[in-house]
Amino acid sequence: MRLALGVIGWPPPVLWASTPRELAFALEGRFGRGGAAADRPTLERLMAAFPDRGGLHG
Repeated sequence: MRLALGVIGWPPPVLWASTPRELAFALEGRFGRGGAAADRPTLERLMAAFPDRGGLHG
């Protein structure tokens, strides 16, 4: 919401009427295309470096 209302400058009715795809395209237009998802080895390294503490998984 902060990005749509504040950074992109959409008024609330435009945000609430938009689809997730429209919001994604607007954000991509503002910030550029995001990187690819992490592969499994990278994800495992991150999980080892930053383990969950408490919550559902720890």
